[in-house]
Amino acid sequence: SGQKVCYGTFKHSCYKLAYFQDLSRRVGFQEARQACEMDGGALLSLESEAEQQLIENMLQNLTKSGSGISDGDFWIGLWRSGDGLATSSACPDLYQWADGSMSPFRNWYTDEPSCGSEACVVMYHQPTANPGLGGPYLYQWNDDRCNMKH
Repeated sequence: SGQKVCYGTFKHSCYKLAYFQDLSRRVGFQEARQACEMDGGALLSLESEAEQQLIENMLQNLTKSGSGISDGDFWIGLWRSGDGLATSSACPDLYQWADGSMSPFRNWYTDEPSCGSEACVVMYHQPTANPGLGGPYLYQWNDDRCNMKH
């Protein structure tokens, strides 16, 4: 399930947001990626500040719709392939888009990516969390363990 919204102004003309308050329905990165592919799409690759803003607006509209949405990060299609832990300073350069996009656009939260065992990326959506060093945990990106449920 999810909400599908289409626009004609971006490379990706349609977007589908899926948010589950029921924690048991949330999925890991690979499950989310497979669900998108089975639906004929791909996990989102964000290719510009304008597209980032569009997604932020869509999430704000979703939260205002009275659906009771609270904290819950969203998987995006950015991930770091390869086995083992990435600890080098080159780690941020190892992230790639699942759909093959070559976009260099990034919107990392302060001090992210932290790398290590965290190789899959979420867009923060934690409106009830107290702001951290980089401000509120809203819409910036964070690398997380790929088996986390979002």
